[in-house]
Amino acid sequence: MMQRAPQRARHAAALDESGVEGNARFTSLLAVILLILLALEGVTIPFIGPLLTEHVFIGVLLIPPVLYKIGSTTWRFVKYYTGDARYRRKGPPVLVLRLLGPVVVILTLAVIGTGVGLVLLPRSERGLLLSAHQASFVLWFGAMTIHVLGHLVETAKLAPLDWIARTRRQVRGASIRQWAVASSLILGVVAAAAITPYAANWFAQSF
Repeated sequence: MMQRAPQRARHAAALDESGVEGNARFTSLLAVILLILLALEGVTIPFIGPLLTEHVFIGVLLIPPVLYKIGSTTWRFVKYYTGDARYRRKGPPVLVLRLLGPVVVILTLAVIGTGVGLVLLPRSERGLLLSAHQASFVLWFGAMTIHVLGHLVETAKLAPLDWIARTRRQVRGASIRQWAVASSLILGVVAAAAITPYAANWFAQSF
């Protein structure tokens, strides 16, 4: 009995920390998905005329994964600053990344929001929205570059863990996290398929 008690205590401690680790894995996996999609989106920018449909499709596809990632990082933020002991033990990102985080979120929403607005709003709104879209993108690119570089090592370490049999079992909820990521992509495809057709006529006279 004396030997089992420490084992049970260690098991309980591991379960207690699994939510923190699971959140970190989920955030990192979403980050990798977003990096891939953003790279594809970046390819379309120099050829925005002929690749306009692809640009809009990928841009809308990004929305659900972006919102999921904002949700996961906001959860960690709230848990840490409300004094959750598990998140306190893990600690926050370095100060620069903490300060930059809200800026990245605001600029990301600005880029996406103005982009969707360009597709859906009337022609009279194009000039102002296009300027806002371009300006927010320039600011976003700079902030995102620092953000990505700051989290690159952690992301590369954590993102594959739910896909490797040995490490997958170490933190419960791997299947839920994988399905959550898949659902974000499915929702993105559905949204992109619904919105992209509006871009054809809207941009035909703009480029």
